[in-house]
Amino acid sequence: MIKTQIDHAKDDTLTPEMREVAIKERIEEGLVRERVANGSLVIMTRKGCPPVAIGKGACTKINVNLGTSSALIDPGSEIEKVKIAQRYGAATITDLSMGGDISAIRKLVFENTELPVTTVPVYQTIVECGMDNVTFDDILSYLEKHIDEGVSSVLLHCVERKMLERLKDSGRVMGMVSKGGSFTSSFMLLNDCENPFIEYFDEIMQILRKNDVVLSLGNTMRSGCIHDLKDGAQLMEIEKNAELAKRANGMGVQVIINGMGGHIQASEIPESVSLYKEKADFPLFVAGPLPTDIAVGYDHIAGAVGASIASGAGADYLCYITPAEHLSLPNPHQVKEGLVAFRIAAHIGDSIKYGLSDNDLMLARKRATFDWRGQAELAIDPDKPAQMCPEEGPCSMCGDYCAIKIMKNYLSGDN
Repeated sequence: MIKTQIDHAKDDTLTPEMREVAIKERIEEGLVRERVANGSLVIMTRKGCPPVAIGKGACTKINVNLGTSSALIDPGSEIEKVKIAQRYGAATITDLSMGGDISAIRKLVFENTELPVTTVPVYQTIVECGMDNVTFDDILSYLEKHIDEGVSSVLLHCVERKMLERLKDSGRVMGMVSKGGSFTSSFMLLNDCENPFIEYFDEIMQILRKNDVVLSLGNTMRSGCIHDLKDGAQLMEIEKNAELAKRANGMGVQVIINGMGGHIQASEIPESVSLYKEKADFPLFVAGPLPTDIAVGYDHIAGAVGASIASGAGADYLCYITPAEHLSLPNPHQVKEGLVAFRIAAHIGDSIKYGLSDNDLMLARKRATFDWRGQAELAIDPDKPAQMCPEEGPCSMCGDYCAIKIMKNYLSGDN
């Protein structure tokens, strides 16, 4: 049996990936091993590519969702998005393709990035088998196919029938907004069965162990608007995911928990992060969260506000949101806008968790000396400021009346 990162960590063995992560994240090697063993730090790997650390002590990571839909199939555009994700600092990519030749698109994604790739195998299963005809053997077959092709992580929704009953009586405005959760729930209802991902959990963990694939536990019961407050169905899912995460860790499978919902009131974000961490200190993956529902067209900005609060409160992994959220499949430019916004959010969150960054200080020093090129090089998105700033001297906002220039002259005794 292949030994996973957890197996090695529990045997007090440091893998090359652990050593690389320790250097990159500036975490002592022994702490990396300890945290991998207890599950609070995950190392996402992909053959021949740099490992990515997500969790306790690591900087906040950003995931970029992309992929075709049944309404818009443009593989070329998706590959452009992949390259943007790589260039502008995404840590991982999730391919959610549901239109066209899904397997071929996934192959193109692999060929155009070194980033770890996550998939939701039930998506392709439903598209190619049909909701009314799909069997659990089909779901398992596609899961194994994705793992054999080299994905680094898979997302499974472990909703239970009793959660669906609680949801039915919840009075939510938006009901269920999780696509993968709705597919899994529909399968359960159509076949009058419990969730096969839970029923066959141990067998599935053995499949994931083959390539040390990370299990991402989905957030089926998340809120779809800020007026849908935390309810019984959500609390049940939090408990279940914590239980399954501990079970997977005991079987040598690394785990990330999706949580907190896409929409949550700003005042409740820190408390919600704490709730997840109290239940189980596994890496927490947050979509957004969006602290308002009226930022349509600017949801990447609203999401970045929520994400900075969540990251500062202890969330480890952020799923970006683009300006096209709730409206359409994002184009490449919108993917860049969303990613940069969430890189900023993660940086702010890390400054809360770990203290101020040297990069901020270096940029301020460049700004004080009107070093425009130096500022651009230190910026999260170097391209945009380089197009907007002057060659030298004060900017056009102040011209000859720049506060920095005026006071520097007086304080230096030149005037």
